[in-house]
Amino acid sequence: MPHARRPPAPRRRPPVSQPPPAVSLAQSSPTAGTFGERAGGLEWTGRQETLRIEAWGPDAIRVRARLGGPLLDDLPGALLDELPAAPAAAVKIEDGHALLVNGAITATVDAEGMVRFLRTDSGEELLAEERAHFWWPGPRLRTATGNGYHRIEQRFRAYDGERLYGLGQHQHGLLDQKGAVIDLVQRNSEVTIPVLTSSRGYTFLWNNPAIGRVELAATGTRWVADSARQTDYWITAGDPAAAQRRYTAVTGRTPMLPEWAAGFWQCKLRYRTQDELLGVAREYRRRGLPLAVIVCDFFHWTHLGEWKFDPAQWPDPAAMTRELAEMGVQLAVSVWPSVSPLSETHQPMEQAGHFIGTEYGPMAHADWPDKQVAEPVQVAFYDATNPRARAYVWQRIKDNYLTPYGIKAFWLDACEPELKPGHSANLRYHAGPGLEVGNLYPRENSRTFHEGLLAAGDAEVVTLNRSAWAGSQRYGAALWSGDIGTDFATLRDQVTAGLHVALSGIPWWNTDIGGFHGGDPDDPAYREVLVRWFQYGAFSPLFRLHGFRDPGMPLGPDMTGGPNEVWSYGEEAYGILTDYLRLRERLKPYLLAQMRTAHEDGIPPMRPLFLEFPRDEAAWGVGDAYLVGPDLLVAPVLEAGARERTVYLPRGARWTDAWTGEEYAGGQSVTVPAPLERIPLFLRDGAVLPIGS
Repeated sequence: MPHARRPPAPRRRPPVSQPPPAVSLAQSSPTAGTFGERAGGLEWTGRQETLRIEAWGPDAIRVRARLGGPLLDDLPGALLDELPAAPAAAVKIEDGHALLVNGAITATVDAEGMVRFLRTDSGEELLAEERAHFWWPGPRLRTATGNGYHRIEQRFRAYDGERLYGLGQHQHGLLDQKGAVIDLVQRNSEVTIPVLTSSRGYTFLWNNPAIGRVELAATGTRWVADSARQTDYWITAGDPAAAQRRYTAVTGRTPMLPEWAAGFWQCKLRYRTQDELLGVAREYRRRGLPLAVIVCDFFHWTHLGEWKFDPAQWPDPAAMTRELAEMGVQLAVSVWPSVSPLSETHQPMEQAGHFIGTEYGPMAHADWPDKQVAEPVQVAFYDATNPRARAYVWQRIKDNYLTPYGIKAFWLDACEPELKPGHSANLRYHAGPGLEVGNLYPRENSRTFHEGLLAAGDAEVVTLNRSAWAGSQRYGAALWSGDIGTDFATLRDQVTAGLHVALSGIPWWNTDIGGFHGGDPDDPAYREVLVRWFQYGAFSPLFRLHGFRDPGMPLGPDMTGGPNEVWSYGEEAYGILTDYLRLRERLKPYLLAQMRTAHEDGIPPMRPLFLEFPRDEAAWGVGDAYLVGPDLLVAPVLEAGARERTVYLPRGARWTDAWTGEEYAGGQSVTVPAPLERIPLFLRDGAVLPIGS
């Protein structure tokens, strides 16, 4: 199975070691600190450091630490201000050590400020801080970068057999990320969401939007913030599903997905005119094919940052949106956060302080083509962490899209932000220095549209984002996997990427079906990629066809790519693709029920097998199949020329081949036919879904 690890050996946790006798520890350690209880939390102070441990939601604990002063309560992070209800935590302080118990998780602190997390019921160790060296430093290393900022390192113990999932979206193709080094920085197709789910029974959030990295090594785990003012992390105990409920409760749950957004999205780079876009929508209607959304891509604007249609190509947006509405089709419009110096908004925004600042050089963050000029211009990005800048941008969006034309679906492209060069240290945000808060940007950009639409009386908020951070889901942000390749290897990587996103709190996710960079619609080999990807897309949370097909054109206002509609790939492919369009329509009630679960309970619609079957050791190694909701197992075909597929069926259920009706016991791998028109699907324990026509 591609990218599937062999079933791991049974987990063996190290025996729990009790702290040394309290009196001896306090008397023998020259670095012993002091303990205190404050507002229901536990505090340790020593060596000019303040460490605070407190209950933060049911069965969860938050840890903060700062050198040289009291803790700061106003730093940007992922955790909501209002906590979900939880029983009161118990604090116990003895000579030389202390503990805090919050439901299923217990934190212990020794006299030197070392923290361990245990299962409350059994005393088994979940995770423990670890020293860098027996003498100095401890688990929290700080190297001064000036003015109260430090390069912060936080170390934890490594465990044999531990498997680690989450961390947002990455293109490495790994399911178990143990052994990986992941940069904590936003880039096109690489999305930083610093939350990890462990096979040991905990989920961990690095509650810090700083630029940095995480090292998941055999010798220990190390989280690094390149420049920040304090350490901040959150941990909960429990199986992956329980942890998802708790994590989304403290970072925010997604709104309910509107019914229209669960349908088919048609997109390409790019429809250049109103007539071209309407012609595609009319053809879908003429052929009797379902179409929920069609996307108006970049360069539809007058100048970048004016956020309005260019009347030369889009002469009557009101008539266009009216006709689309009559066909039951939403129009989604691409909105970039960058502003050209040629735009009418650049000067007032610069004077008002609405742009991301720079420490050195001009206030320009990237070069980009614009209309009416032969060469790229130096564009600036609005500061999405600044409430006044968000209000200004939303007012333009409202005046130019929402109010006159009723457009309420927005594609938030390049929202990392896409800096060239990506020197975060040179940036100055309203929320803080670039190195300290840089990963926050995409979440705050989606917030602009969420708060604006709610204020305008529209509760159906869906934005399509190229990047995200912890908590983006609470602002109605859907994530897609960025500008990726167009081959089977890339498709395989998207399956694992989507599962990690699901475990990172983002339930609305999708890919460019067929990939982005190229793909010849007349090439039989690429047609096979497109068909298999389309089948996978039909069972993704969002279902969207997009790409920059051959023959392409150079980047610029006049560019477009080759055809990218379902009828663009030949008769054989057309028949298969239209079957899956209709299958998606039949499954919409089931999919929307899973979206309701994500909204109310925090469990994503796309689920790794171990989310539903945590006691099946083999399920933790399956990265080439997944569940949609609890009842439907999907096994995409991920190899060129493959006409059969071997699938692992989790132990603890009976599985029915949705195409043939054949039943299988769980806990085994089976090989089933997978002709070009079929993606293997299995139903759990007699579930009935309208797979067949």
